[in-house]
Amino acid sequence: MIYLAVFLAALAVDLVPIVSPPAWSVMLWLLVKFDLDPWIVILVGVPGSALGRYIFSLYVVKISDKMIKRQKHEELQWLGGKLGQRLWPTWLFVFLYTLTPLSSTALFTAAGMAKVKAVRTIPPFFVGKFISDAAMIFAGSYAVGSLGGVVDNMFSLKGISLMVLGVVIIGGFLFVDWFALLQRKELRFNFRIWK
Repeated sequence: MIYLAVFLAALAVDLVPIVSPPAWSVMLWLLVKFDLDPWIVILVGVPGSALGRYIFSLYVVKISDKMIKRQKHEELQWLGGKLGQRLWPTWLFVFLYTLTPLSSTALFTAAGMAKVKAVRTIPPFFVGKFISDAAMIFAGSYAVGSLGGVVDNMFSLKGISLMVLGVVIIGGFLFVDWFALLQRKELRFNFRIWK
């Protein structure tokens, strides 16, 4: 029953439309609190996280429709078309991004708003997430040893810095003028995207 809680916790954390604690930290917290098997935690937590990001990428479009101007949506759909042209480069990018300590919120916000198909994001995310979460959970369970250590690490300078960096990446994605960058090779920003 507690493993169902691991699945639901990972799903819930990855449904959040803002930068939140990473799913692995919630899984690690549950692992330490209830003395769970780390492999089972990974085997049920990663699918929960992947499902959460899939649902997130579907509903972020609905939220952005109400908040972002039509021109920016057209630009993001055009960008999604560019990302959707070749499968392997997209998979490689998503896989490598998932291996970094950066929040996947930025990645799935961008993919959802650009209407990139889930087949281009979820499989490499799942594989990368399995590898990175396994590494973080095993290293974390060895290093932390206590419940207080998990909470302290989430709200440490490094944890907060990674959350801020995720917000900056999302902002960069939203405010870059992608038409200018990819068509004319000019880096321009447009901060007037809100309705």
